[in-house]
Amino acid sequence: MPKRKRGIAGDAASRREAIRKRERRVVETEEERSRRLSTMAQSGQNRRVEETEEQRNSRLSDMAQRGQERRAEETEEQRNSRLAVMAQRFQRRRAEETDEQRNSRLSVMGQRSQQRRAEGTDEQRNSRLSAMLQHARERRLNIIEGQNHHQIQTFYAARTVLN
Repeated sequence: MPKRKRGIAGDAASRREAIRKRERRVVETEEERSRRLSTMAQSGQNRRVEETEEQRNSRLSDMAQRGQERRAEETEEQRNSRLAVMAQRFQRRRAEETDEQRNSRLSVMGQRSQQRRAEGTDEQRNSRLSAMLQHARERRLNIIEGQNHHQIQTFYAARTVLN
């Protein structure tokens, strides 16, 4: 359902209302906060149940657009912080999942990957294989460099012992 347009007076009134709500939230107890968030979640669920597919697509598109705009405006520090929080969240979720959940997640990922490959063009396939080949080359190079680094360290350690 489209948002109602407000006039100038409505904007000022909504700003005042938002300020009042913020002030109320500052002093609310944990129980009140929990109840408020639960009510909000329930009303959001009810609204989503009643929306048409077109409204759903529009809502998701708007959300994606806002997310893109937010990410485009964030600083490098904010980006790193956001990614670190996401990584922690994923790590925590994976640490808590059962073997069955893990297997299910990996199975779904495999199916999606297989479906994507099946739907891909020859050009996409060649690009994917080229990227895999490049990655393998870089990995081999890193292994060789790591071995060389280890040999150099061993050499200097032995030289130090001999001197």
